Amino acid sequence: MFTCGPSIYQRPHIGNYRTFLFEDVLQRYLGYLGYEVIRTLNFTDIEDKSILEAKKHEIEVLELTNRNADVFFEDLKMLKIKPPTYNPKSSTSVDQAVLMIEELLKKGHAYWYEGNVYFDPLTFKDFGKLSHPDMSRWPHDKKRFHKDTYPGNRWNLGDFILWHGYRQGDTVFWDTSIGRGRPAWNVQDPAMAAQTLGYSIDIFCGGIDNLVRHHDYVIAVAESISGKPLANYWLHGAHLLVNGKKMSKSKGNIIYIDDLLKAGHSREEIRFFLIYRHYRKKLNFNYNKIERSSLKLKQACEMIETIRRSIPGKEKRSDKVEEAIHRLKSVFEKNMDNDLDVKHAFDDLFKTLSMLTKYSVKNSVSQKDKDTIMVELGNIDDVLQIFGHCLKQ
Repeated sequence: MFTCGPSIYQRPHIGNYRTFLFEDVLQRYLGYLGYEVIRTLNFTDIEDKSILEAKKHEIEVLELTNRNADVFFEDLKMLKIKPPTYNPKSSTSVDQAVLMIEELLKKGHAYWYEGNVYFDPLTFKDFGKLSHPDMSRWPHDKKRFHKDTYPGNRWNLGDFILWHGYRQGDTVFWDTSIGRGRPAWNVQDPAMAAQTLGYSIDIFCGGIDNLVRHHDYVIAVAESISGKPLANYWLHGAHLLVNGKKMSKSKGNIIYIDDLLKAGHSREEIRFFLIYRHYRKKLNFNYNKIERSSLKLKQACEMIETIRRSIPGKEKRSDKVEEAIHRLKSVFEKNMDNDLDVKHAFDDLFKTLSMLTKYSVKNSVSQKDKDTIMVELGNIDDVLQIFGHCLKQ
């Protein structure tokens, strides 16, 4: 798996973590199914935005980005997100990016213009196969786009930058075989993917923002070099909104993990809120909503506690108890196999726990049954990571 990591020019917020959490659930569920998962999560630490942010605060770029990287890993640990196998950075993959640019220049997909290198998407026959831009609108006159990233969801109809050639006064650059400068964003990610996982990956993930003007660029860069599909599966997580609006500094509505902890929510409650909706659907945050989801999680934990502490009944298992225990695993897998439908997986689990709680109160659940229930719930929580202490004796 390659999971597009954060741009660490600023501290990640809960919207960013919603994406990293769906990717964590995917990785954990693949492990639950028996797969060994090798995962790269990259850091974009050198780009236009990080250079401007560092200049604004009058510090070195890597001092800024390393500080935000430390916060990110603390938040990952708090949210029970597995650390990646590989964590390359833009600043540590420059040589690989340069090698790829040289190959693209050699093959005629890229060209020099006024000290920069650009990629011509029209030289790649499958361009746009993920997001399907309207290629009939592509301009006849040559247009070039110079920034690493652009705001909004519209397509830049033209050539995108691969290499920022050195300009007088630049503070971030490398001396390389193609001259002095720095790689642009859309060659950094394929470079970090190739550096850690190669040119052919099973699964590529990211936020929905990556679907326009990024992942199609990444595909064009990587596949123009290798001639092989970059990934077999592409998964994109939808936005998290705050009271129906996109988070932004200008709106003053950015929410961090710390804000939710200070509001009294546990790590499990925060994780549950952020995964308790299908990852391809937008999630709207407000404090009432997280209160309601936290209550539901507490109710599930209370049912688990009731089952665990109940007095065991007879050893012979009733058909109803046997069916309910079987449902724990079968319904969970059925929903998760349906494109990681965590919400319905939890809702069905909640119903099954309700049935098992009634049986345990009536002393219809044997000690062996209780042990089996706790094992199954433990296996499920290896994926969801939301039950925490209520599964522990």
